[in-house]
Amino acid sequence: MATAGQWIEGARLRTLPMAVAPVMIGSAAAFELGSFLLLNAILALLVGVLMQVGVNYANDYSDGIRGTDDHRVGPLRLTASGTASAKAVKTAAFACFGAALVAGLILIVLSQAWWLLLVGVACVLAGWGYTGGANPYGYLGLGDVFVFVFFGLVATLGTTYTQAGQVSLPSFIGAVGTGVIATALLMANNVRDIPTDIEAGKRTLAVRLGDDAARISYVMMLALAIFLPLVLVEDHPWILIVLLAGPICLMPSWLMLKGKRRKSLIPVLKQTGMINLAYSALFSLGLVLSVVLA
Repeated sequence: MATAGQWIEGARLRTLPMAVAPVMIGSAAAFELGSFLLLNAILALLVGVLMQVGVNYANDYSDGIRGTDDHRVGPLRLTASGTASAKAVKTAAFACFGAALVAGLILIVLSQAWWLLLVGVACVLAGWGYTGGANPYGYLGLGDVFVFVFFGLVATLGTTYTQAGQVSLPSFIGAVGTGVIATALLMANNVRDIPTDIEAGKRTLAVRLGDDAARISYVMMLALAIFLPLVLVEDHPWILIVLLAGPICLMPSWLMLKGKRRKSLIPVLKQTGMINLAYSALFSLGLVLSVVLA
């Protein structure tokens, strides 16, 4: 049986910034609209974290039973390594999805945004269908779209809406920025796995683009996220502090462009997660300061 430490490793905690970042930006956007609600923000964070861990376990299970992870380079995979049974990993995935739905239902009741019930169901279906089911879209190169839409647009705009009852241009710009960085994290992961994914028939976007173009796309995504908020400068001058995140993008970008050994790309995942946290914190601070110091 897997130990608690192995279950935690299998949860892939380095990916959790993908869940935290959109809630930070969405809450800051709600504050800018004069409607920040702490309890709603906490519930949104709980939904995001549980969904992220659920997706990670679901991916572990589905790739494990298909044999995709049999010869992969990277951290522990519970199913493929035999550390935990496939049934146990699948159960853990759906337990996380179920807990996320419960937290989401409470959030919906508080915000009275009942239409978000459909969004919640769509999130679970998309999370499972990424690598699960008969025709997983992650194997068709559409996983990047899932990450951008659900861990960027849906998570950020949903956080803002459940607090303010509306969304705004800053919330949308922030949603695109954090979504692009989350997609860059997935790209880094998939670039590392190109050889084994090709062998397993997994046609991720990185496989479709090819090694060199996929690496360049990672750098371009980070650049887009850093410079996109500049469109808000006229009304939100403090948003310029987002540019402070630029220097921390240099090392992972260099590793992506120059690191030819697959294992050399493993640190990029954690670094990209930290970039997303720094970006979202700076973006959020820029919005708040633009209101407070106006």
